[in-house]
Amino acid sequence: MGNIKEMAESLIENQGVCFLSAVDKNGYPSTKAMLAPRFREGLQVFYLSTNTNSAKVSQYRFNSKACLYFCDSKYYRGVTLQGTVEVLEDKEIKHMVWNKGNTLFYPGGEDDPGYCILKFTSHIGRYYSNFQSWDFRIQNK
Repeated sequence: MGNIKEMAESLIENQGVCFLSAVDKNGYPSTKAMLAPRFREGLQVFYLSTNTNSAKVSQYRFNSKACLYFCDSKYYRGVTLQGTVEVLEDKEIKHMVWNKGNTLFYPGGEDDPGYCILKFTSHIGRYYSNFQSWDFRIQNK
């Protein structure tokens, strides 16, 4: 098998949807489908946009532990990343991640108070393909 991290990045790059899991107030996992991250730094940092009033934002403010999953259903491959989420509302990051199509959801534009960013920082990962799994560590800065 080639470089696992490179294969994981390639899989992630080609997905339009990901699945983000949080821990709810009762200690159970809660998973949501999300549009693919708007911006990322390798396998370490991912920026996703969401609504400030969403349940997941409340969950991450209470418990930052998270899991981000990408799946290539055609070839039955996947990448699981475990880490933490920070809820970001500062203008600089909101402007960096903004997409023109967001006005459909946030008519106030980049400064809409209902728009925020989830910054997922991974610590460990697991790549699955061909009925095998490989674990890998993420080098945090």
